[in-house]
Amino acid sequence: MRKMLAFARRNLYEILRDPISYVFCLAFPLVMLALMTLVNRSIPPEANMTLFRIDRLAGGIAVFGQSFLMLFTVLAVSKDRAGSFLVRLYATPMTASDFTAGYLLPILLLSAAQTLLLSLAAWIVSLVTGPALSVGGLLLMTVTLIPSGALYAGIGLLFGTLFSEKAAPALSSIVISLGAVLGGIWFDPDSAGGVLLRICQALPFRYAVQSARAASVLDLGWETWGFPLAVVCAFAVPVTILASLVFRTRMRADLN
Repeated sequence: MRKMLAFARRNLYEILRDPISYVFCLAFPLVMLALMTLVNRSIPPEANMTLFRIDRLAGGIAVFGQSFLMLFTVLAVSKDRAGSFLVRLYATPMTASDFTAGYLLPILLLSAAQTLLLSLAAWIVSLVTGPALSVGGLLLMTVTLIPSGALYAGIGLLFGTLFSEKAAPALSSIVISLGAVLGGIWFDPDSAGGVLLRICQALPFRYAVQSARAASVLDLGWETWGFPLAVVCAFAVPVTILASLVFRTRMRADLN
């Protein structure tokens, strides 16, 4: 446990020392929150457009911000693999579980901190624009997004293990784009219908956004909150396990 925590602390410091992490993981989501709030205020009431209203926007932007943490997981793992850092660590008593937990734990902590800061900004916006969000709902949203954070971290660990330092970030950028589009952050998949809706229903991104939105307004019904959260967990658990197994296999291959 001590070795894993030391490794997790090192990875956390590596991310925090990079100024780009503050731009993508904190500044960019906050800018998008402010920008979409301004867009919402410019939409006439008769349009009955609620997608960018703060009670729906907060959950979507929170999930959008998490996706960038996946990118930093990819960068951390792929850079360590490209250099000799991991090779030297393989000679230590650390196990594959220590390595995977050491990569995933900092991302989950940063995800919770990111969501809390975004929730604070959303709460302030809600007091100005309405409808007002409750502190309890925003705290519940932070807890609700833990499986989503684990899903993105697991994808990052998987990509960082399988692909090179140049290819892995490019692939994670595709996932970020898919998560934003197919998650229903910028448009309503139900109104689109057809094949696009079925694609959204087959992937976890839309359910992560749905559960976050429902939690932020304390709409805790099974269909609105429970089922979407269960779907995200159903994706997050196997993806994380798969990433851990792939890392373990790659570690053994490197040792041989």
